[in-house]
Amino acid sequence: MTNELIALRDRLRDFTREREWHRYHTPKNLAIALIVEAAELAEHFQWLTPEESQSPQDGKREKIREEMADVLIYLIELADALDVDLAAAAHDKIAKNALKYPVEKARGNALKYDEL
Repeated sequence: MTNELIALRDRLRDFTREREWHRYHTPKNLAIALIVEAAELAEHFQWLTPEESQSPQDGKREKIREEMADVLIYLIELADALDVDLAAAAHDKIAKNALKYPVEKARGNALKYDEL
């Protein structure tokens, strides 16, 4: 993982250990918490037009920022619980997606790879 992700992981480990929460931070519980936080993030965009979603108002922008942080925190904790290097996993996935979505076929459309 990158140095910044490692620093976040270590800070989260300390935070969790100090509160004796580690027994609750199972992969199942972390995955569910991640989904809940992602839903809370999505809620801020519900019913907005695409244009409105591009420029949330200042008060809403801060709430979105906080929900994004919650999603990242749970994702880092889940990766830690399962010993997954998030940066390496993301690079690997981008490489796989590049094969599934070659530029010459995928440029300018939103078709799924099996429809290209």
